[in-house]
Amino acid sequence: MKKPLVVIALVAIAVVFVMIGLVRKGKIAAERRIAVIPKATTHFFWQSVRAGAEKAGAEAGVEIFWNGPERESDREKQIQIVEDFIALKVSGIVLAPNDSKALVPSVEKIYARNIPCVIIDSGIDTERIVSFAATDNYKGGEIAARRMGEILGGKGKIIVVKYMPGSASTTNRENGFIDTIKKKFPEIKIVDTKYGMDTRETALQVTEDLLTRNTELDGLYACNASTSAGALSALGSQGRAGEIKMVGFDADQMLVDGLKAGVIDSLVVQNPYKMGYEGVRAVIAKLDGKEVPKRIDTGVELVTKERLAEAKIKDLLNLQ
Repeated sequence: MKKPLVVIALVAIAVVFVMIGLVRKGKIAAERRIAVIPKATTHFFWQSVRAGAEKAGAEAGVEIFWNGPERESDREKQIQIVEDFIALKVSGIVLAPNDSKALVPSVEKIYARNIPCVIIDSGIDTERIVSFAATDNYKGGEIAARRMGEILGGKGKIIVVKYMPGSASTTNRENGFIDTIKKKFPEIKIVDTKYGMDTRETALQVTEDLLTRNTELDGLYACNASTSAGALSALGSQGRAGEIKMVGFDADQMLVDGLKAGVIDSLVVQNPYKMGYEGVRAVIAKLDGKEVPKRIDTGVELVTKERLAEAKIKDLLNLQ
């Protein structure tokens, strides 16, 4: 009789310890608070990043704090938000720095406070981070250049609408495009470039200026959502939509509609949902003492009108 009683007692003790472990684990997860700081908060791209981050947080039972500047050019506001989250003693930070140099002191301060920091979307000039989860932006620029070379038959005159100085992600897209055009398509001439800056309105004005200065054009490349939207509006306002072959970067409803209408040839599209998701997962893995890769490639796709029917592309663009 004693043996069964001993076995039962041991099983009961084991169950108690397991329950205590689960409670502690749940308590630790519930106490974890991860701040996600985008470059800006209003655009569809960043809302998709937020959705991915919150999904990862919900899966792990972790609270997600979301805050960022209204405009991607507001470096001071983003720096202040980082400072505020450091003061709140959050468990980890996921940051999309809007300047690769200006945010370095803030990121190094995060590191000094022993707070795991994962960078997403756009790089930063310091190694004091856990990981970098983003598109291979130089490759994205290469893809855009190869598409431009294909649709122009390897010859013609084009303009490039850049984004903003200091933004590592878009600078890499610009360099990937320009380098590939020069190396692979010597008969395509980039006749003009200009920064469209951080709003559709500024990109519209800049592109109209480029179009006015360059009346004989075959192609246009724009390197992010705001420059692509502004460039599309400028082509329309000057009656040159469809006449000038446009390759854009990123996607929102306006750009997808332009693709469907044939006034945009193609879009190079990232996966912002995956950036947010993988960024939070990497912070959690670091908090759990797991190995985290220094670089997480979140992928990039060339989307044409024909590809809009593919299930993979519908998922990526959140199309119904």
